[in-house]
Amino acid sequence: MEHTKFVLTPLSLAIVLGFAAAAKAQDASPSKELGMVVITSGLPSSLPTQIPTTLESVTAKQIAETINATDSEDALKYLPSLSVRKRYIGDYNHAVLASRASGANNPARSAVYADGILLSNYLGNSATNAPRWGLVTPEEIERVDVMYGPFSAAYPGNSVGAVIDYVTRMPTSFEAHMKVSAFNQRFDTYNTDTHFGGANASASLGSKVGDWSYWFNVSRLDSSGQPMVFVRATPTTGTLTGTRVNGVVSALSTTGTRSDVLGTTTQYHTVQDHAKLKLAYDFSPTLRASYTLGYWQNNSNGSPSTYLSNAATGAAVYNGNVNNGVSNYSVPAFTASQEALTHVMHGLSLKTNTQDVFDWELKASLYDYQTDLNRASGTLSGPTTYSTAGKITDQNGTGWSNLALKGTWRPEGVKGAHILDFGYQQDRYTLKTITQNTATDWQAAAPTSLASKAGGNTEMQSLYVQDAWRFAPLWKTVLGLRAEDWKASNGYVATTTSNTNTFATRQETHFSPKVSVSHQWAPDLLLKASTGRSLRMPTAQEMYGNTSLSGSITTFLNDPNLRPERSWTSELTAEKDVGNGVVRVTGFFENTRDAIYSQTNTFSDGTSRTFVQNIKRMESTGLEVAYFGSDVITRGLDLSGSVTYVDSRIKENDGYVLSAGDTINKYQPRVPAWRGNVLANYRWDDQLSTSIGARYSGHQFGSLNNADTNGFSYTGVSKFFVADIRAVYKVDKQWTVAGGIDNLNNYKYWNYHLYPMRTFFGELRYDLR
Repeated sequence: MEHTKFVLTPLSLAIVLGFAAAAKAQDASPSKELGMVVITSGLPSSLPTQIPTTLESVTAKQIAETINATDSEDALKYLPSLSVRKRYIGDYNHAVLASRASGANNPARSAVYADGILLSNYLGNSATNAPRWGLVTPEEIERVDVMYGPFSAAYPGNSVGAVIDYVTRMPTSFEAHMKVSAFNQRFDTYNTDTHFGGANASASLGSKVGDWSYWFNVSRLDSSGQPMVFVRATPTTGTLTGTRVNGVVSALSTTGTRSDVLGTTTQYHTVQDHAKLKLAYDFSPTLRASYTLGYWQNNSNGSPSTYLSNAATGAAVYNGNVNNGVSNYSVPAFTASQEALTHVMHGLSLKTNTQDVFDWELKASLYDYQTDLNRASGTLSGPTTYSTAGKITDQNGTGWSNLALKGTWRPEGVKGAHILDFGYQQDRYTLKTITQNTATDWQAAAPTSLASKAGGNTEMQSLYVQDAWRFAPLWKTVLGLRAEDWKASNGYVATTTSNTNTFATRQETHFSPKVSVSHQWAPDLLLKASTGRSLRMPTAQEMYGNTSLSGSITTFLNDPNLRPERSWTSELTAEKDVGNGVVRVTGFFENTRDAIYSQTNTFSDGTSRTFVQNIKRMESTGLEVAYFGSDVITRGLDLSGSVTYVDSRIKENDGYVLSAGDTINKYQPRVPAWRGNVLANYRWDDQLSTSIGARYSGHQFGSLNNADTNGFSYTGVSKFFVADIRAVYKVDKQWTVAGGIDNLNNYKYWNYHLYPMRTFFGELRYDLR
């Protein structure tokens, strides 16, 4: 992969040479001390040792007992204020994480790691730039930690929403595991009424032998999801023309106008293979080297299906002008797709864990699109024939690399007044996309001509320092500062071999201060306040990815001169120990200038184009209430739940939009005012546990002007209330059976696409320890 090599600058070399220590190993979950979460684990993690803000966690045991987990993102299902736009089981390209004040189309406003290796895809900031969830399986997970907000100087501005860190297993003795599972839903909407489902199988083993530890995991997922796209057309009146057909379904658009449904496309069948090898070597009781190799392969087909049939012959109709005896329709294109993806991840770390005066860590990772081919058909003219040429999109050579050098200095020991975390980070991203035309035999045909190509590089070099200072009894503060040097280079876009635009190199330097204070008001009451600045830099795809060239006319659908998002985020928190649990109340506020969004512009000639632009200012104010309790009311009953309210609105917008005033004081897209969840798990005895949970989200808007008032429609964003159940029975020491149902109440809800309906799960697991 090009442009992803590490560059060891004199500054980074000096920092490397300055790191030296040896340590005493200790593996533990995060612990809380005077309002700061203290990380003492020797396991790989992205988290600094002192976390000055709200942190929530979920363990492997909780996931196994309460969540019908088929993908790693399912572990987040019941954490406060988080949601993942997972459209179907195995959703590999649209499962975007949303947080308190960041919607499901802003993946660059959160940071997802696995053992400290970046999974977030900062090549772009759209639904297709979801984190690479497939590089972690549910069976690997030991714990998931979530840090809310940009209050730690150890993270880039992408942490403005949340930081997710998956800590995966590394055994201390021999263990082996095997799991097989199956799932199925009946999907009944419009003229589609059929079952979709699939199966998953995984196996893993690991051990510690002398100074060596290893873990190996393989899995295969075979999943058929419900249709993602509904082919729609607006009915017209007048003299009936074209072929008389049956099968048209009357429907409304998101704005309440007629938009009838004629069929579906993009019904994915995906087969995904995953393999993970983790090795660790203890040079001493306090110094460990770790290596991770991750492999993910996906082959998928997106299939179309027409609702239309010729009223005279019964033959399927895929194109042309038709009528249903009442209205006329011009049938839009039915298309198909195929994808072949192979992505490889490498991670290397060297870390001490003395918990003494000084600890250090060196971490490097690489994510490589070894193969990334998408074949798209032309217009379908019959069940298996196509009337127009197809396209091939190739992203081979795309990827990112990360380098981090970290240190922790405790001048007075672990219990001293000061604990300093500091470090140097280097992050490089390479985007290479080329789309070529093919003949009508789109599944096998070689490219014939260039349709478009685009690419570029971004790079961030950062220094950070933060001091956790116990300045008085019962008081503690964390003061942090992050300096970032950002560069965008080698940007280009072309639609023919002779028509290429290149863009000048950009380089900027920014500083982000962070401050947090906590006070132990009473033995059972903790108060915290945090504020921090973050800068979310534009991605390569936002700057270069969709710029359009036509002859000598250049239309910048993307903007190579986008300004960075600048956010000030604050929160006030009170945590109360209520005996069998903890209640947390958090008020939060975010003011974002130059938010980067896609906006639709209507010109004087009536045409519309969508541009990526800066929105001058957005403001979000909210309140989050969360509870977690163990053995509540009776022994064996665990309860958790959260409710979040946020008022997130556009306050200023003077971009290209000719009707920009229409967006002022409108709600930020895909950020609901209300959301919440509740989860109850009861362990009847050592063998049986049962759980029931419910999730709610209020109405959302998908457009900046909030014109899409009908959320229960294709491309709409609706409210939802769904219930999930699960039962786990341990047959004996090795064998476990489990089953469950997601969306028990079979609620039909949308987030642009229609979510799965009532889905049944069954699984069998074998564990040898």
